Amino acid sequence: MRVAATVALILILLIGVAAALLYLNRRAVARDVLVGWLDQRGIPADVEVERVELDGFVGRIRIGDPDNPDVTVERAEVDYAVALPWSKTGLGVTPSRIRLVRPVVRASWKGGKLSLGSLDPLVKEFTGGPPRPDSRSPLVIVEGGRGRLSTEYGTVDLLADARIDNGKLMRLAARLPTSALKSGQVEASGLAAALDLTTTGDRVAVRLNATADRFRTPAAAGQTAALAVTGVARSEGGHASWSSSRWRLVTSHGFDGAYEGSAFSLGVGVIAEKDGAMERGGESRSTRHLSDLPGAEHIGRTAGERAAARVGPRKIASTTAPVIFDNRMAGQIVSPALGAISGPSIARGTSFLKDRLGQRVFAPGVTLIDDPFRPRGMGSTPFDDEGVAVERRALFDDGVLTTWLLNSASARQLGLETTGHASRGLAGPSGVSTHNLHMEPGERDLAGLMADAGTGLLVTSMFGPSLNGNTGDWSAGVSGFWFENGAVAYPVSEVTVAGKLTDLYLRIQRGSDLEFRGGFNVPSLMFDAVAIAGK
Repeated sequence: MRVAATVALILILLIGVAAALLYLNRRAVARDVLVGWLDQRGIPADVEVERVELDGFVGRIRIGDPDNPDVTVERAEVDYAVALPWSKTGLGVTPSRIRLVRPVVRASWKGGKLSLGSLDPLVKEFTGGPPRPDSRSPLVIVEGGRGRLSTEYGTVDLLADARIDNGKLMRLAARLPTSALKSGQVEASGLAAALDLTTTGDRVAVRLNATADRFRTPAAAGQTAALAVTGVARSEGGHASWSSSRWRLVTSHGFDGAYEGSAFSLGVGVIAEKDGAMERGGESRSTRHLSDLPGAEHIGRTAGERAAARVGPRKIASTTAPVIFDNRMAGQIVSPALGAISGPSIARGTSFLKDRLGQRVFAPGVTLIDDPFRPRGMGSTPFDDEGVAVERRALFDDGVLTTWLLNSASARQLGLETTGHASRGLAGPSGVSTHNLHMEPGERDLAGLMADAGTGLLVTSMFGPSLNGNTGDWSAGVSGFWFENGAVAYPVSEVTVAGKLTDLYLRIQRGSDLEFRGGFNVPSLMFDAVAIAGK
């Protein structure tokens, strides 16, 4: 017993001495622990500890290349609570307040992605999983912050003060000093901005003031090109945009997946006029990669030519004739088939194709492919909006209907397995949609289809389509061009086309002009003997 008591006394004495030494050398210990923790994640750093206690830390921080750091903080004050090994959360440190004085951050924004340099692994680690339900983020105060952001348009400096409480931005006062940016057809000089944001409860008040001595975008270049087309009177405006998004889905079934995407778009709308008659025309495109986006001059010129070609439309007499839907409009006559094979419609029995699974619906040779893995596709995705794996499918193969479009709910109703076509927003139950859908093209271009038809109607605009979902009876108001001897004769408007889709689909003739413009792409389609209602 005496030996055991003696050993215990020695151990207690050694622990006490070690604790005293740790406390006396707490600055060096704290620095080594923090630097070592960052080093384990491949992040070079240097920390100068001014003060460290059981409930707080004060010091200077440099992260990244010592000669060109990604982050420097002139003074970092961290208040925290230390949890002991036998506590509910186990041994650890929980920050309650972080004050950053004059921090400087170097970052880049290129290709739609933000990079913080050497901090990227740490950002990925902390955003790679959902927070614990009982966790609370610390109060973060930023004073005199400065960001140096490198972009494809040049480098800008940002100045900001901020207050973030439990992950919510409560206060932000940011300023962009006068800057000049340029990349390709986007140019801004004398650009300056000030942003003030305040959060009160669930209300966010934002005030933004921005000025520029000169600002030029692809949209402006597109409008200039459109206005140069003979007959174009004025512009209705243009747009140029880009976005970057990250979608993450976590389900109660244990699924956790994420993917990222970018999008670029450009469009122009104009009005052409002749002898007091006016017609609209426009063109817009959206792509995943900026390099795939047509030039502003091309888009503007196309919009102008379309508007000018439509001026002075005639009314035609009611007749029956071949009708061609150009490749921008053709998807609208095919899309009712997708609604008709959606699981919810089949489960409700409100579909004109409910009894046609495994049967011919379209003409021989017509194949509709849904490919969620198409590179650069606007609808590409590794999983659907219920976390179900997706796959490439031929929905209609050589004209034959091969499958329904099912989410989990409709699959259960029908006693089948989901096909990975669930679609949803941020709230509400899942619906059904395709991913990247296209119809395989034929062998003749638009001119070839018109030559084969001889005389008929070319539809370039459609409005007010009407569909009886139970019978497939369909009609739509259209405008476009009347053609004779295989060539455009004159523009027409105030025309209605109608027919039973189950009959029309069996008479489809496909063009070769398939273009991948979005998530649903179809070549020009020709139908013989369509009912046309005119004057």
